[in-house]
Amino acid sequence: MDIQFTEEQELLRSSVQRLLRDQYDFDARRKIVASEEGLGRRQWDEFAELGLLAAPFSEAVGGFGGGPLSTMIIMHEFGRHLVVEPFVETVVVAGGLIERAGSDAQKQAHIADIIAGSKLWALAWTEKGSRFDLATVTTTARRDGDDYVLSGEKTAVIAAPWADYLIVSARTSGHRHDRGGVSLFVVDRRAANLDLQSFRTIDGRRAAEISLRGVRGELLGLEGEGVAALEACRNRAIGALCAEAVGAIGELNDATLDYSKTRKQFGVTIGSFQVLQHRMVDMFIAHQEALSLMQHLSLSLSEGKAGLSRLASGAKSKIGYAGKFVADQAVQLHGGMGMTDELNVGHYFKRISSINIQFGDPAYHVLRYAQLDAVA
Repeated sequence: MDIQFTEEQELLRSSVQRLLRDQYDFDARRKIVASEEGLGRRQWDEFAELGLLAAPFSEAVGGFGGGPLSTMIIMHEFGRHLVVEPFVETVVVAGGLIERAGSDAQKQAHIADIIAGSKLWALAWTEKGSRFDLATVTTTARRDGDDYVLSGEKTAVIAAPWADYLIVSARTSGHRHDRGGVSLFVVDRRAANLDLQSFRTIDGRRAAEISLRGVRGELLGLEGEGVAALEACRNRAIGALCAEAVGAIGELNDATLDYSKTRKQFGVTIGSFQVLQHRMVDMFIAHQEALSLMQHLSLSLSEGKAGLSRLASGAKSKIGYAGKFVADQAVQLHGGMGMTDELNVGHYFKRISSINIQFGDPAYHVLRYAQLDAVA
C-alpha cells in the first residue's frame, strides 16, 4: 500500500520534518532526556504553535480534523527523531478518550488546553498481573456525591510524572476480570491521597507507580463501559505507535547502510560482503512490509472500517517483530559501538523495545489476532 497524501498532509509532513531537523537533532534530544524533568517544554510549545497537537482532533472540538492519518504523519517523523514528548499519551490517548467519551462540558474544559499545549495527560490502566488485559482491574471507585472516590494501584504509567491530569480505569461493579463494570475517571495528578513514584524508562522517558487512597475523580463516559472505550482507544494508540516504530526502523536501516559503506575490514568496506548485503536486504524488506501495514492500519482507522481490533493486533505484532529484527541487526552490524550512548543506534533499539510492550507485546497480539480471527 502507498497512500497518496493530500496537499495539506504533505504540508504537515514537511513542516514537522523541518521543525525536527532544525530543533530536534540527536544532541538536542540527549540534552532533553538528561535534564531533570526529561521533557522539552519549549519543544512542546512549538508543537502546539505549529498545530501538531490540534491536527488529529475534529473541527467540532477545535482541531484540524486530520484524524489518524495526521497522527500517522506526525508519529512517523517523531519516530525518526526519537521525540520523547508525550504526544501519544496526551493527544492520541487522553485527548481521544475525552473527545469520544467525554461530556460537552469535559470537552470544553480540557481539549482546548491540550491543543494549546498547556496541559499534559497520561492514561493509568495497567496493574500488576493484568498482562495487557484492559478488563483486569482491581482499582475500585465508589460514588460520593457528584464525584467518585478511587482506591488502588496502577503500575508503569507512562508520562505520569509530566502529567497535569490522569485518566484512571477503576471498577465500579463486577469482579476483577469482568468486561463490564470498569469505568474511566479524570483525576488531578496532584490530588490529595495520590502518591506517585516516578522512574526513568529504558528509552529515556518517565513513568510512575501510582497509589490511590481515597482520591476523588470525575466520571468520563458511561459508568461500567470503560473497557469498550479503552479498546477503541488502544486501536488508535497502536496506529500511532506503529507509525513511530516504522520511522525508527527506517532510520536504523539508513544508519546501517551508511555505516557499511565506510567501515572497513580486511581492507574493504563491510558493505561489500555478500552475507551482510543479504542481511541489509532483509532489513529493507522488513521496513517496507511494516510501512505498508502502518499505512493500511491508519487508513482503516480514518475510515472507521470493521474489524479494527483484529487489524490493529496484526499490525502491532508484525511491526513489532520487524522492529526487533531490524534493531538487532543494526546493533550487531555496528559492533560494540552499537549500544554506546554516543551513537543513536542503541537509542532506537531501546525505543523500539519500549514500543513493543506498550498496549501489548507482539506475542500477546499474535494470540489476540488468532482469537479475533476465530470469532470473525
